[in-house]
Amino acid sequence: MNVEPYLFFEGRCEEAIEFYRRALGAEVTALKRFKDSPELPPPGMVPPGAENKVMHANFRIGDTTVMASDGRCTGKPSFQGFSLSIDAASDAEADRLFAALGDGGQVQMPMSKTFFSSRFGMVADRFGVSWMVIVAT
Repeated sequence: MNVEPYLFFEGRCEEAIEFYRRALGAEVTALKRFKDSPELPPPGMVPPGAENKVMHANFRIGDTTVMASDGRCTGKPSFQGFSLSIDAASDAEADRLFAALGDGGQVQMPMSKTFFSSRFGMVADRFGVSWMVIVAT
């Protein structure tokens, strides 16, 4: 069994994927646009003009597959009640990842030494996705 996150960026999916490519080295393994679907979406599901938006994408960050979509293209993504946790191999890598994810985002807990890790911090990226960066001990 495998659990994979599915993130709905509500119109900013392609921008988010490019951000994760630069920040985390994400690799896109699949990307389908609404216009690629052989079936029309149900009425009201996708607004007119969203044909080029991302219907479904898969990308890999390390060993993890993340799925993503522009969803209903409302322009209002909402990522609440969860965080994605990313393990860094070293303090330097943790600091680099934290800074990259925080570019245009908001620090929730600055990177610091804790009783459970040499480096740990929490940040919401520019799309509102919360991340916990940790050096596993």
